[in-house]
Amino acid sequence: MADETPWIDPELVAAGQLLQSRGLVAPDRTQAPLSEVRAAVDRIGEFLGEGSVPLQREQDLSLPGPHGQVPCRLYLPDHASRPPLIIYAHGGGFMQGSLPSWDAMLRELVRQSGIAALSVDYRLSPEHRFPVAFEEIVAMVRLAAHEGSGFGIDPQRLAVGGDSAGANLALAAALALRDAGERALSFVLLIYGCFSIDTESPSWQRFGRGAGLSQTQMRWIWETYLERPEQQKDWRAAPILADLAGLPPAHLVVGSLDPLLDDSNRLAAGLKAAGVPCELKVYEGLNHGFIRYGRLVSAARGAVGDCAAALRSLLVA
Repeated sequence: MADETPWIDPELVAAGQLLQSRGLVAPDRTQAPLSEVRAAVDRIGEFLGEGSVPLQREQDLSLPGPHGQVPCRLYLPDHASRPPLIIYAHGGGFMQGSLPSWDAMLRELVRQSGIAALSVDYRLSPEHRFPVAFEEIVAMVRLAAHEGSGFGIDPQRLAVGGDSAGANLALAAALALRDAGERALSFVLLIYGCFSIDTESPSWQRFGRGAGLSQTQMRWIWETYLERPEQQKDWRAAPILADLAGLPPAHLVVGSLDPLLDDSNRLAAGLKAAGVPCELKVYEGLNHGFIRYGRLVSAARGAVGDCAAALRSLLVA
């Protein structure tokens, strides 16, 4: 009989112990006040990003969206003229996360790919529920396509991406643009996304019962994000429900210990069945949220490098 204890990357274990020793542990979002959860998550992000060197050209922007101005941060690669751009949606369960917490990861992605990034500080739930965040990501992609030359990027070479809840928003935005007949996007980067409402799959049963992203927390996230039960069947909330044909090529990333592993496997299978070029990379011994741990976990650094290589291969002439 095979050993049922999954292998955990020792560097990930050490990183978790280090965070705990510094008191950098987010409270249970289903129990603590949301303001405390958000502040704790931002402190963790600040620690994970320590030592990150800014790019020569970074700029905070306030861009017009369907619900008002949207704060964004533009990262331009050094010594590049009119590079491609990825519009990026951070993770955080639709209800937490901030631009500074993703600085280090996006800087590294930009440096290694030679591609610019626009990090979108979309409105969070429960103050702004579905479909506000989705509509803002769609609007930012359209704005980049129509006005990207003013940012110093090539609006003909665009990608959309995100991690966790951000990957959900990125995939839904790509579907919306396809349905509208807009061919703005050439690539989709999806890092351990929640693409369905399912919290009962085998990977949820195995990896969603303890610390980290739990079934209880994920159910609360969906209850907080969606206003009405029928929205669970809306492809804009659960994009795996959509017809996937005609999407741009996609690169999927997930850890072998992630409760969302089955979501990535199902989406990759669906994309391939729909004729969409797709690569899924599963990183052994890593759990949900690892992409920002590059300072502490070498496998996370490798994953960012793999994402950069995938972007470069599709978008850099």
